[in-house]
Amino acid sequence: SDETRVTVPDGLDAMLRPYQEQGLTWLAALWDAGLGGVLADDMGLGKTLQSLALLERAREIGQLDDGPVLVVAPTSVVGAWVEQAARFCPDVRVRAVTRTRAKRGEDLGAIVAGADVVVTSYTIVRLEEEEFTGVDWSWVVLDEAQFVKNHTAVTYKTVRRLRTPSTLAITGTPLENSLMDLWSLLSITAPGLLPGPDRFAKVYRRPVEHGDDDALAALRARIRPFLLRRTKEDVAADLPDKSEQILSVELGEAHRRAYDRRLARERQKVLGLLEEDSARARFTALKSLTILRQMALDPVLVEGPRRGGEIGRTGGGRRRKRTAKVEMLLETLRPVVAEGHRALVFSQFTRYLTGVREALEADGMRTAYLDGTTANRQEIIDAFRDGRADVFLISLKAGGFGLTLTEADYVFLLDPWWNPQVEEQAVDRTHRIGQDKSVMVYRLVSAGTIEEKVMALKEKKAELFDRVVEGSGDDAAGSDAGAGASRARLTAQEIRELIGGA
Repeated sequence: SDETRVTVPDGLDAMLRPYQEQGLTWLAALWDAGLGGVLADDMGLGKTLQSLALLERAREIGQLDDGPVLVVAPTSVVGAWVEQAARFCPDVRVRAVTRTRAKRGEDLGAIVAGADVVVTSYTIVRLEEEEFTGVDWSWVVLDEAQFVKNHTAVTYKTVRRLRTPSTLAITGTPLENSLMDLWSLLSITAPGLLPGPDRFAKVYRRPVEHGDDDALAALRARIRPFLLRRTKEDVAADLPDKSEQILSVELGEAHRRAYDRRLARERQKVLGLLEEDSARARFTALKSLTILRQMALDPVLVEGPRRGGEIGRTGGGRRRKRTAKVEMLLETLRPVVAEGHRALVFSQFTRYLTGVREALEADGMRTAYLDGTTANRQEIIDAFRDGRADVFLISLKAGGFGLTLTEADYVFLLDPWWNPQVEEQAVDRTHRIGQDKSVMVYRLVSAGTIEEKVMALKEKKAELFDRVVEGSGDDAAGSDAGAGASRARLTAQEIRELIGGA
């Protein structure tokens, strides 16, 4: 409450918004009680800043004298933590560990001795488990904590072994696919709050996913003290509007024939296999779904260069006819760029994205490009920010976190994904604090293809997230609303619906 609001520390070189002060108060209450929790604010609301404010408070009142705080983040975000700490908390001594001991030539003990905060990556913690679990940390902060949502993975088990009074998880997506994601985060940050995985599935996960409102209410009441989530709509009245529009794309005749031919083939293969529900059957089914998603974009991704595809060229260097989706993207982008706006373009498929880039450049647009293999990531980002490119093409995986691109005010999603939280993270690269323009989001969906079914499934996944984390909506989410704990895990029924055999 306001009466007990914590004073913003003197050494913090930033103005906190009211909701960020509330966040600091919540974090300080957890710290003082020796508890952990999940800071699950929407993307772009300054979760890092709120965490740094807590660390500056801890430094000022001597709570870091017995040992530093460990911050674990994805590799691509470690640099951003160091940079923001230097900017907002200049008196906090921060050391980054970005290489293994063999490469850095320095013991972890020596680094710990000279630091208030040690920032490292999930990869380094996993590789150097013995060293990191041998230190007494004042606190542990897990940034982009969806990295430990799989409780059977090595990274999760390593993080559980870290010696600390309590742990804070920071993530805008505490529930990506299933309630087990949330269970994993709370088992690290509030151990003992929820029963073990099997009992949790019986008491909460399955009933909630089958629309049991009593189970949902009981779960939300139990986790409420340990999970803080504010959405942009709740707190950032000064953030400009975000408008979304679905652009339905009719496939060209040759493309439609190729897609339908492939659909019949993959459907026959998958529906036969799903009866056995083995790991092999699931792998084959997911492969078929990926093939159909690629076919909906451009048959050339699956079947190689032939007439009617866009990516690559025909023999002799003659450009092939562009697909309808690329044509629609160009038609929509031309006036956007001509009026001086900047745009982000996302796709799951890097080969497709490369071909789209060629089409945009052939049309005279200046582009920047980023995927998981890009080595000079920061240079590329800076080039876009500095105005040397109009359109930034980003693979969904590479652009999911660690990027702030408020220079752009248009976002194009070229292929829908059944995980709504991953898509939202991409959009929120630009729709976040610091944005002063309205943001327009276009989703390009190939009509009469698997893409339409992905959109429908995504609605169902989003509904589960809303009901459990945000507490909105009273409707039942359907029995298969978010089953499975691994990334993009789908039930056999969901696969049947996607492939058209429900």
